Amino acid sequence: MNIQIKMAIIAIAIVIPLSSIAVYGTDSNQLFVNIDNSKLQVISSFYPLHEFSQNIGKEKVDAILLVPVGVEPHDWEPTVKDVQRMQGTDLIIINGIGFENWVDDLEQAGYSGEIVDTSDGILIKTHEEEHEEENHLEGDPHIWLNPVYAKIQVQNIADAFSNADPTNQQFYQLNAAAYIKDLELLDLKIRNDLSNCKNDFIAFHDAFSYFADEYNLKQHTIISSNDPHGEATAKTLENIISTAKKLNIKVIFA
Repeated sequence: MNIQIKMAIIAIAIVIPLSSIAVYGTDSNQLFVNIDNSKLQVISSFYPLHEFSQNIGKEKVDAILLVPVGVEPHDWEPTVKDVQRMQGTDLIIINGIGFENWVDDLEQAGYSGEIVDTSDGILIKTHEEEHEEENHLEGDPHIWLNPVYAKIQVQNIADAFSNADPTNQQFYQLNAAAYIKDLELLDLKIRNDLSNCKNDFIAFHDAFSYFADEYNLKQHTIISSNDPHGEATAKTLENIISTAKKLNIKVIFA
């Protein structure tokens, strides 16, 4: 596989815009320590959304990352202490599409703030998932890996900030517009970098479907699931090895 496609996929996977990232707010190791109650209190479920929130809210927002960096967000579950701490926040920013399966429990626990589903307005793909004795369709949550959809997520966050703190509406919207511009530049760079690349690549699970659709790529997967913890059968491994040899693919994206 051309090295350019590897670089492009890694770049969008960690969602770093072309300009330097301004870092504001609080990380998960300082959860609710030294809170400034004059600021909007915001928790983002995992790092890409935290990145968006920081750059939109900057110094006007206490932005807190819920799932620590390095922890698998697909599996993370809040402790009782986490739920108690979340009760005092104005906004909880989630990816949606079932990615944060703990949200229903939080609402049942009486959370009185707003839960912002950043997937609003995005056309969701579905995959057939196997669960014990039955198969059913589940939405693919990996929308942030497509910069075109990431722009929608950024705007959804900016609108939520503006509604919760109308005094600083212009501040949030201008910051969002600047960040969206960075994502547009990233989108153009990816299209240019991929223009002379092979279209086929192998991923461990169905993480890059939105990315592949946007940039006319063909994703081959070891596990046909949204869940990275599925198990590959011997037949699946045999098929993927055959595909890799046939297409001369030497990299697997996880």
